[in-house]
Amino acid sequence: MTGQGSMVIVDTQIWRGKARGFEPGDLIISGGMIAERADADATEIDGRGQWVIPGLIDAHFHAYALSMDGLENERGQLSYAALNATHRLRAALERGFTTVRDAAGGDIGLQRAVEGGLLAAPRYLFTGPALSQTGGHGDPRSQHVDVCFGHGHMCEVVDGIDALRVAVRERLRTGAHAIKVMTSGGVFSLTDPVRIPQYSAEELQAVADEAHRRGTYVTAHSYSSESVMHSIENGVDCIEHGNLIDAATATEMARRGTFLVPTLATYDAMGRRGPGLGLNEVSLAKNAEVLSKGQEAANMAVRAGVRVGFGTDLMGDMEDEQLRGVALQVEALGVPEALHSMTAGNAAVLGDARLGSMEVGSYGDAVLLSGNPLEDPFVLGAMGARQAVIQAGRVV
Repeated sequence: MTGQGSMVIVDTQIWRGKARGFEPGDLIISGGMIAERADADATEIDGRGQWVIPGLIDAHFHAYALSMDGLENERGQLSYAALNATHRLRAALERGFTTVRDAAGGDIGLQRAVEGGLLAAPRYLFTGPALSQTGGHGDPRSQHVDVCFGHGHMCEVVDGIDALRVAVRERLRTGAHAIKVMTSGGVFSLTDPVRIPQYSAEELQAVADEAHRRGTYVTAHSYSSESVMHSIENGVDCIEHGNLIDAATATEMARRGTFLVPTLATYDAMGRRGPGLGLNEVSLAKNAEVLSKGQEAANMAVRAGVRVGFGTDLMGDMEDEQLRGVALQVEALGVPEALHSMTAGNAAVLGDARLGSMEVGSYGDAVLLSGNPLEDPFVLGAMGARQAVIQAGRVV
């Protein structure tokens, strides 16, 4: 991502947040940022009959997830994974996602390539490889596989307080936006029950202590009420997934100010396409458990007052389901709340108020839609409804 443009979208409908909805006006972008006054040489776009929303944010993206096989993702060459990532990132940008957070993987090299304009991509934040205990969600080995695994492109197995402190410090040294930790079983991992908490309290406290002292946050892969409570009681700031939480847990998350990033797209896609793409029987059975609860949990969280974001968590060939995730979020939360979660809600998750807004001083990222999503929710998740995607004041 390089270069900053200037433009004016004239006589359009501009999203002003879930409380105000769309309001008529001209959207001015100067030097890549939303501004009060237009530059003399600004490009003019006729916005009549169009609705402008902020550039969307996917807070649970996986640039290096080239396969649905966890071990395959970890054992190949990083150069191949990075080249594959260029296609995943470009496709996300074309769908209207102008910012992504890589929530298990990514590195400073890929971020430098994006910032240097070597590829068309959303603004790119990364956590580096997610931290997992031995036999946890980030350990890709099945029971019968007798090989060593410590570190891969998306996950690293780290046990013990001192080792975890070093791992967190190394991620922050090399540019990680935040720290990702696995605190429950998962669908793709083969040896861990979904509901059981992972890592000890002391280990999680060490991770949180290191992150918080550097002014950043910890986000955790976690499904069940047991694992979510274990996480937030020991310093975790954001929960990824959360499909199996109950009302009491949602209430406690709201009280503590914990974020939730639902990832509805991945379960829906695995349920429909997993068998045909060779997903193993263990993962298919786990997916069935969490699939039916995801939308219910997201809705419950919003009603409890939890700050809810949006993510997709798509692996391998399923990356083309990103806009299906938008539609599922709309089904779960309704249009105003869903659009908020993908814009200002995720901006709060990422800690950058310049994201997800059409106000002066925000990034000049926008998506022009051919219809009003408040009247026709279909347009939010429809590729054909995108008239233009704008990033930092340039049509991409």
